[in-house]
Amino acid sequence: MTAVTAPDPDTHVPAGAGDAALSVRNLWKIFGKGSERIIGTPDADLSRADLKEKTGCVVGVKDVSFDVAPGEVFVVMGLSGSGKSTLVRLLTRLIEPTAGEVVMDGHDIVSASERELRDLRRTHTSMVFQHFGLLPHRQVLDNVAYGLEVRGMGKRERRAKASEIVELVGLKGYEHSYPDQLSGGMQQRVGLARALASDPSLLLFDEPFSALDPLIRRDMQNEVIRLHRELGKTMVFITHDLQEALKLGDRILIMRDGAIVQIGTPDEVVARPADDYVKDFVSEVPKSHVLTLKWVMREPRAGESLEGPALPVTTIVRQAARAAIASDHPIRVMDGDTLLGVVDEDDIMRVVVAEEQV
Repeated sequence: MTAVTAPDPDTHVPAGAGDAALSVRNLWKIFGKGSERIIGTPDADLSRADLKEKTGCVVGVKDVSFDVAPGEVFVVMGLSGSGKSTLVRLLTRLIEPTAGEVVMDGHDIVSASERELRDLRRTHTSMVFQHFGLLPHRQVLDNVAYGLEVRGMGKRERRAKASEIVELVGLKGYEHSYPDQLSGGMQQRVGLARALASDPSLLLFDEPFSALDPLIRRDMQNEVIRLHRELGKTMVFITHDLQEALKLGDRILIMRDGAIVQIGTPDEVVARPADDYVKDFVSEVPKSHVLTLKWVMREPRAGESLEGPALPVTTIVRQAARAAIASDHPIRVMDGDTLLGVVDEDDIMRVVVAEEQV
């Protein structure tokens, strides 16, 4: 029996991409005069620094392609200047693309008219920014209802909807508070509630928690996880924080100098970094907290018992440790009813010991 093979870490398109909630193809943004003439020429292959020196143009996003499945939390991460915030703004044409295709729920964003784009922004997408952008003279309820007001919804109806969302994000009792009466974390909850109020099909987060202190940031990450579990919204989340990306993302896209370096699930990125850049990113990640059993399982040895407990192949190694220690037999690693391999206490301890030696 052969152990399961992980997906290619450079694969950009998940299974079922034809039904993608968001599809991006060959997306470019080059800032500077004559930028549109660069694409398709040898200059397009130059590094960011060399292109700037030769043409005066700067690459923001370079030939990016990916798909986001319905209900997926897709995280885009990279260091400052990697192009991640430019990318998220291209998705709704807050910045005009130099070239490429963006299709959202079947709507062609790049060729949309101003009116179509306005409607798409109002009905299909919402953004949550690092800076909350709350209206200081409006109470929480009216800040949350603002987008509904812009859409022409009546006061009673929009306030009733806003009240539901305020409760959903844990702000019940603060409906009539003003933004300056709230903590940073509570203000960001208002921003999140405002984004949810219009019931968008796609939520875009641009480093929304980076200005918050660590404890509040962790609470807000947990809030996003809870809301995603309850609402099932498709989310694109921008961050420079690897731990945040690993915690939130179903898949992670890592950018450098405007280009994609790697796309993969958290365990794929940690287990099989595409290059030294990604390897350096993940070098201090506790692997037992991220890797699943598919990365540590092995074939049963001759005569080895298969009477041990069964765990799904997607189980995190750390979560499997207690079962492995308690069992006299190896754990059976399963994909549904199919046996993929086994792991025992020694297999798991090798991961734990290895991470302690980093």
